[in-house]
Amino acid sequence: MHVLGTKGRGVTLNRVVLITGASSGIGRACAKRLAAESDLVYGTSRHPKEEANDPGVRLLAMDVNSDESVTAAIEQIMQVEGHIDVVVNNAGFGIAGAVEDTSIEEAKALFETNFFGMLRVCRAVLPVMRVAHQGIIVNISSLGGRIGLPYQGLYSATKFAIEGMTEALRMEVRAFGVRVTMIEPGDFRTGFTANRRYVVGAKEDPAYKRSFERTIKVAEKDEQSGSSPEQIARLLVKILGHRSPRVRYSVGGISQRGAAVLKGFLPSRIFEWALMKYYKVM
Repeated sequence: MHVLGTKGRGVTLNRVVLITGASSGIGRACAKRLAAESDLVYGTSRHPKEEANDPGVRLLAMDVNSDESVTAAIEQIMQVEGHIDVVVNNAGFGIAGAVEDTSIEEAKALFETNFFGMLRVCRAVLPVMRVAHQGIIVNISSLGGRIGLPYQGLYSATKFAIEGMTEALRMEVRAFGVRVTMIEPGDFRTGFTANRRYVVGAKEDPAYKRSFERTIKVAEKDEQSGSSPEQIARLLVKILGHRSPRVRYSVGGISQRGAAVLKGFLPSRIFEWALMKYYKVM
């Protein structure tokens, strides 16, 4: 049981948690962990009937690319619970390929899910939280939202956009008792690697082929040798316990988190050279 800071009353209630993209990877780990903490967890998936429910996690149909689908899922939770206390915006996917090889259509599809999908959920849930004068939104960003990753430039772009939106949103809603923060994972061992999409041009353009293949091989090796997403779930539990969470929390290997810090101190030419050497771009 958790005491919610609901304006004007000290009612003891279970937290109602909405997690998008909860059928696998980071979202599923977070859903299982919060359910074990006695939270009332609603996870979303585009095809929940095809997914096996974890104990304590209620899977709902939601397509973050659809206004109607997002609204319907939130209304369904409100009809049953009457409040939503935590939202974890996790739904998203990755693409790989040179910026030049990425079509406008491919870039738009990525932004539609990774950025506009998150925006849809925020816009739909904020009226509920403002009326209750409490709530917390946790946006799943990436260390790739602070460092432009070679051959994952458009993926990084969606995460850079999330970073900027989150920084602004937390200032706008503070007066309404709503807290906003983000988690920046590094490489973790999930289905993200297998589900990454390759831009069509990556297979057709010989100009970047060798460099692209070397770089993606490094990225995939790092991902598959990464830690379990349970580490992110444990961090989420700690964040939800803070009365005033920070704007961002990075999680992952020391070298990856350190790289994000070093970017702010090293001359850009040196940082870029080191990144290119690590990913074998040169």
